[in-house]
Amino acid sequence: MNASVPAPAHRPAHIAMFSIAAHGHVNPSLEVLRELVARGHRVTYAIPPAFADLVATTGAEPRPWNSTLPTGDEPEGWATELIDHLVPFLDDAVQALPQLAELYEGDEPDLVLHDSTSYPAPVLAHRWGVPAIQLAPHAVAWQGSDAEVVEPMRAQLLASERGRAYYARFGAWLDEHGMSGITDPDRFAAEPARGIALIPRAMQPNADRVDATRFTFVGACQGDRAHQGGWRRPDGLAADTKVLLVSLGSAFTREPGFYRECVEAFGDLPGWYVVLQIGKHVEVSEIGEVPDNFEVHHWVPQLAVLRQADAFITHAGMGGSQEGLASGVPMVCVPQAVDQFMNADSLQRLGVARHVPKEEATARVLREAVLALVDDPEVGAASERIRREVAGEGGAKRAADLVEAELARSVRGVL
Repeated sequence: MNASVPAPAHRPAHIAMFSIAAHGHVNPSLEVLRELVARGHRVTYAIPPAFADLVATTGAEPRPWNSTLPTGDEPEGWATELIDHLVPFLDDAVQALPQLAELYEGDEPDLVLHDSTSYPAPVLAHRWGVPAIQLAPHAVAWQGSDAEVVEPMRAQLLASERGRAYYARFGAWLDEHGMSGITDPDRFAAEPARGIALIPRAMQPNADRVDATRFTFVGACQGDRAHQGGWRRPDGLAADTKVLLVSLGSAFTREPGFYRECVEAFGDLPGWYVVLQIGKHVEVSEIGEVPDNFEVHHWVPQLAVLRQADAFITHAGMGGSQEGLASGVPMVCVPQAVDQFMNADSLQRLGVARHVPKEEATARVLREAVLALVDDPEVGAASERIRREVAGEGGAKRAADLVEAELARSVRGVL
């Protein structure tokens, strides 16, 4: 997928998107689909029912299916052991494939788009004989990641009976559906034939070693997010008052102790106003008395706040990380799980953030980290430079160009 390929003239096509029910996997794709709909394509989106209304705002047609994966309402459903994190995705794929095949029977798409966690999607694309493009909302494989990441993980898994059973079952499932010889379980999601990385190139480890014939980076695909509502500085707030956003995202938010540390760190701090998002699992009463310079919500329109913020305390999920970069806002990263630790390190390496381990995130450390970042002119310069780089990567329009280029190639191949 060469980044220099121009947007081709196209005929309207049926494009099917597949994903799981998780904000970090759905949200990055929405603006791409909105752009494809605006260009005249018919877009369907196979998604669990909880996200159907959100998908419909793009003009795409939701195709609901039932998933067995834990949701944002039950983050405790995700275990901490590696094998216990992998098996649910395979279990879900096995039970979802017949559902998804039935959803599209007689209405097969011309092209499949899919999240990296949607294992049935490339299987169905292979069955239908249509191209598939992975929309990756996270860092992607690089040349050498097999030896550096995959092989140690594989060795750990193969050392246990459950791990060996997982590989055997995954391989048998791929073979059953005609995928043997095309890929293996470790490379099935990590190395698609074609992929679009919906992240800034700056967030990619070893970006210079990513196969450009396989993946193209298009940066943040955010849109105006008008459907989420807006945010405005309170009336009477002094013009030089700085705004801090604190958010741990949508899943790993049951952290009342952390929120209390934030209140202690910034409560009544002169010259600062704090917007604190606590998620659906914590009550405001659990964080104690709310200072006058705080507003506390279960959810906020994050991008709308960031566009007016001076600093951001974040869990460093990829969505929040790239929103912070696209807004040019320095970040204090307190990662909670999965890829957030790597993202926090990447942001710190870029000179726009500080990585604070969760166990070290005391009121004193958080306050000192935020004030040091905001007062450092080098951090401000790096944040602005990367903000401009992200704006120039093309976003949803560039992603749609690449999808249409693939459609054009598939048509030429048929002719």
